[in-house]
Amino acid sequence: MNKEQLTQEIAMLKMDYIGLQGDIEKLESTGHNKMIENAERRLAGMEERLADLNKQLAEATE
Repeated sequence: MNKEQLTQEIAMLKMDYIGLQGDIEKLESTGHNKMIENAERRLAGMEERLADLNKQLAEATE
């Protein structure tokens, strides 16, 4: 991926991450614990992906 593609992917992933955080807040208020666990696992995966993309972006700008 080039720098622009990495930047776009990071932006989209951040938007998805924020949306999922909002979903988790709604689930917490309604007591859907199993769904919260699944969503938190997805957040962790997103965090790993963001870290990887940011690393790739840093390497691309060197």
